[in-house]
Amino acid sequence: MHKTGSNASLESLLGLVARLRGPNGCPWDREQEMGDMEPHLLEECYEVMEALHTCSFDKLAEELGDLLFHIVFLAHLASEKGVFDIQEVIRRICEKMIRRHPHVFGAGSAADTEAVKENWWKIKQAERGAGLSLLDSVPLHLPALQRACRLSQRAARVGLDWPDPGAVLPKVKEELREFEQALAHHDKERVREELGDLFFSLASLARHLKLNPEQALQESNRKFLRRFRILERRARAEGRSLEALCPEEMNEWWEQSKNTPETEPPD
Repeated sequence: MHKTGSNASLESLLGLVARLRGPNGCPWDREQEMGDMEPHLLEECYEVMEALHTCSFDKLAEELGDLLFHIVFLAHLASEKGVFDIQEVIRRICEKMIRRHPHVFGAGSAADTEAVKENWWKIKQAERGAGLSLLDSVPLHLPALQRACRLSQRAARVGLDWPDPGAVLPKVKEELREFEQALAHHDKERVREELGDLFFSLASLARHLKLNPEQALQESNRKFLRRFRILERRARAEGRSLEALCPEEMNEWWEQSKNTPETEPPD
């Protein structure tokens, strides 16, 4: 019998995964390939982020466990192919952290956080080597707003940037005008292109303001959700449906929702 509990360890998790993949293991787990794990891994990362946002530490412990399981599972799949195993994963991250913290593990120095970040960048660039684009290490699968922020941040390191937030604003306004022109011409392809440019310029503005555009949009999503729920509760209380409201009444209710205290926690 496979045992966990108070004696749970990385070794017990490795054994659990090996059993799931073994001849008498779980049919679903045995069918999985590395590419199949991508959506599950991404979902677990977002669930960890949600637990962090709500400061639900019991939930965070659970979600970190789910994420760890997927990491170990992927490493096991790789070991089956003979390419690497969990020990190689651990070895590499330990070596990287030691290499990138010379002020802790070596003879380097760093007076403050900015110095740490600058040293990290220089070491990472040295690891990257010649011939690769400065932007190659920005993950393709980052959320689009976050990736736009990271791309412009990397480009800023070689001088492709605005000097301050005030200098970015004219670019945002320029992109908005171009988007409006595309709308006026009913050019769908150009509308999509200009909308993307507008989002990119807004992400650059967020970076200059030292704000995370992804977090800012998530906060707006939560605010919209809260206000919409207020409308739904009001409609139920009055025995009506939101679909039956005329545009003027819907707008009036929406404006009133902005000043209504939240009575239910967000999802």
